[in-house]
Amino acid sequence: MTAAPAIQHRRSPPTPRDPAGIMSSQDSPVFSLPADDPEMQLAAAKARETFRYFWRELAWEGRRIVPGLELAAVKATFTDPPEVRARNPDGLSAEHMWLLDVRFDGRTLQGTLINSPQSLTSVSEGDRVTIAGRQICDWMYVASGSVYGGFTVDLMRSRMDSGERKQHDRAWGFDFGDPGVVLLVPPEYIAQAPAKAKGFLSRFGPSKQAPQDYAAVAAAEHPMSVNMRESLDQALGESPEMLGEPDDEGFPLLHQLALAGSWDGVDVCLKHGADHNAQAANGLTPLQLAKSLGWKRVAERLAQ
Repeated sequence: MTAAPAIQHRRSPPTPRDPAGIMSSQDSPVFSLPADDPEMQLAAAKARETFRYFWRELAWEGRRIVPGLELAAVKATFTDPPEVRARNPDGLSAEHMWLLDVRFDGRTLQGTLINSPQSLTSVSEGDRVTIAGRQICDWMYVASGSVYGGFTVDLMRSRMDSGERKQHDRAWGFDFGDPGVVLLVPPEYIAQAPAKAKGFLSRFGPSKQAPQDYAAVAAAEHPMSVNMRESLDQALGESPEMLGEPDDEGFPLLHQLALAGSWDGVDVCLKHGADHNAQAANGLTPLQLAKSLGWKRVAERLAQ
C-alpha cells in the first residue's frame, strides 16, 4: 500500500511580540502527519461546522469601543496548483497555515498569511489570500488569555506528553485548557461556571475542565446582541437612514447582523423597515448570509 503523502500543520499561530509586528514564522512550530489522519480530518470538520462562532465574535469585536480579543486567527489548507506541484514532486501535498486580519463575506474568506511555507511556492508569508470555506481547518480566538476554538491545536496537544504541552502553552502565553475540551465561547455566554483557577490546591490533583454544551451555545444569543437591542431600536427610530449605510464590505446593517447571527439585531432592523430582499455588494441577501453560516433562528426570522 502506498503511504499517504505528508502534510504539515502549524500548531498555533504566531502571537504579537509588540504592537508593530508578529513573531517570525520560525517561532511557529510545525507538526508533520499523514494526509489521511482520521482524527485530524475530524478536528478540521468540527472547526468548519463551528466557524460561525468565530465570525460572530470577530463581528462583535469590530463594534467594541475597547478591544476584547488578544488574537483571532483562522488556519487554512493550502496546496500548489498541479502544474506547480509537477515541478516539485517530492514536496508536501498540503500545508496548513494561519491567517490574521480575517474577513468573511458569506462566500469566501480573506486573510493575511502569517506562516512561511515549507515547500509550497504559490503563496508566501505576508500574502493577502482568498480561500473557500472548505479550506478552513481550524479557528481560534483568545479573550482574557483563554483560547476558544483550536480543534486541531487541541488534538496536537493531546498527543504531547505533559512536559511538551506545558512548554507549548508557555511559549504562546495562553490558557489552552485541558486536552480534549474545546470551548466555543466564554462560559458566561451560556451561564456556565468558569473553570477553577489553578493555584496552591492544584498540587493535590489537577482540576478538570467541564466540556461545553454545544447545544446551549447554539441556543444562546451573543450578549452584545441582547444588550444593544434597546439602543439600536432607539437609534433607528431617530435615524432610519442608518439602515442603508454600508460597511467596508458593502453590507447594509441588516446584512451585517444576519451574517453575525444576531437575532435581536435582525428583528429590530426588520421592525424598522429594513428590506430583507435587498442584495449586498456581493449579491447575497440577508437570508442567504444567515444560511451561509447556519444561523437557523436568524434565517427563520428573515423567512417570515
